[in-house]
Amino acid sequence: MEDAPLESGRLLENIMRFARALRAAGLPVGPGKVLAATEAVSVIGLRRRDDFYWTLHAVFVNRHDQEELFNQAFHVFWRNPQYLDRMMNLLLPDSPLGDAADKSKESALSRRLAEALRAPETAARETSDDAEEKIEVDAVLTFSDRELLQSIDFEKMSAEEMAQAKKAVEEMRLPIVEVPTRRFRPDPRGRRADLRATMRAALRSGSDTIPLKWKRRGRRRPPLVVICDISGSMTRYSRMLLHFLHAVTNDRDRVHSFVFGTRLTNITRYLRQKDVDVAVEKVAEEVVDWSGGTRIGACLQDFNRIWSRRVLGQGAMVLFISDGLDRDNAEGLSAEVERLRKSCRHLVWLNPLLRYDAYEPKSLGARAILPHVDDFRTVHNLNSLADLSAVLSHNPKRGFAPARPAANAVT
Repeated sequence: MEDAPLESGRLLENIMRFARALRAAGLPVGPGKVLAATEAVSVIGLRRRDDFYWTLHAVFVNRHDQEELFNQAFHVFWRNPQYLDRMMNLLLPDSPLGDAADKSKESALSRRLAEALRAPETAARETSDDAEEKIEVDAVLTFSDRELLQSIDFEKMSAEEMAQAKKAVEEMRLPIVEVPTRRFRPDPRGRRADLRATMRAALRSGSDTIPLKWKRRGRRRPPLVVICDISGSMTRYSRMLLHFLHAVTNDRDRVHSFVFGTRLTNITRYLRQKDVDVAVEKVAEEVVDWSGGTRIGACLQDFNRIWSRRVLGQGAMVLFISDGLDRDNAEGLSAEVERLRKSCRHLVWLNPLLRYDAYEPKSLGARAILPHVDDFRTVHNLNSLADLSAVLSHNPKRGFAPARPAANAVT
């Protein structure tokens, strides 16, 4: 790239169009950032492509979860040949789990980015085409009604579908079943006599008769503890799961939320903000290991050592959200998960990779976690979150309960 003033050619116009595409894809890009980008490019110049990339990156990206979308948008918009070849993946069906590792390294173009970069006239022309042809050629760019939205993978949602899914998550409730406690409360229909209350009533009345008082064991929802993986392999799901955690935290009391990548972070107080955007912004500022590596064993060790006695009392239920990929080769992971399970009432492992029919826990991390969980389920769309509500709405029983036939499980 050669150094040239912004007024020459169409560079200024292209920067404005690039900013408009980023805004349509979901990044908070306003006129102020467009002006800052043009000023920064005029200072840095256009001699090197990587300087141009990092100049725009410094202006338009202010959170870790925005990096992947910006990277894809930059290389597609400014015509990187390698990324143009990957755009052909939009026309191909999803591959089975065997290609999951390659997808994590070379992610395909996201739906909302493809939607943002699509020209308006192209969209209008596609709308008038035959519906069957549209599904076959450009299904990745189509919209869904509310019923179909429930089954779409969070990874494949467009910008509009993502906004609709966030609204659906905000309305979602998690009806955790009430469990008996050690305390009793007065109840005229109770089955146990309350001797203390009976004596107090007799002393107050001063009569020859003793009114018999009854009590029953109290019931209360157990605490809910959520431990969510925010490493690079979980980036596409962590944003939606944060909205889910915010909705759950503001719907009931005694909810404790933790995120981990290479370190464990307690984000409970940030999610108590009523505004979900403010809550997510505060979480992004607090978490420093977003979209990095994963040290599941070390992070669970910190949780068991520092937080376990504080938040796992009174029969807490634990949701462990992770794909089971650990960079430490699952060192000490089995012992920590076993300790976590023994400290809680019910341990549910939510793994987005379980959405693949051919999934098998072949990684060392998955093999270490699976024997110690009470329930193993997927979390990749709205239906999976609704199924989770159904699981937690009845009294759980100890013992492994897979979410699909045992034929697909690996022992």
